[in-house]
Amino acid sequence: MSEDIGHRQRRYLMSMAVRTGCFVGAILAAVAGAPVWLVILLVVGALFLPYVAVIVANGGREPTASASFGDAAGRDEAREQKPVSGQRPEIGS
Repeated sequence: MSEDIGHRQRRYLMSMAVRTGCFVGAILAAVAGAPVWLVILLVVGALFLPYVAVIVANGGREPTASASFGDAAGRDEAREQKPVSGQRPEIGS
C-alpha cells in the first residue's frame, strides 16, 4: 500500500511541476511579448492542471473484493431468507 501511495505522490508532484512551469512560462511569455494565444494556452494549462493532477493521482489501484466467510451454499441460503420481521406483504411494504 505504501508503494502505491508513493507512486501516486510522484505522479501528483510531476503534474504540479508541469503546472508551475505553465504558470511561470505564462508570466515570462507575457513579459517577453509572445503571441497572445501562447500566453492564454499556458494560463489555461496552469488553471486546469490541478484538477487533472488530482484525478490522475487518485486513479491508483482498484479496491479488492472483501473477504467473505462460508461457501457458495451459505451465500445462496442468505439470499433465500424469509422477509424481515415487520414487513407486511399484504399491504406492499
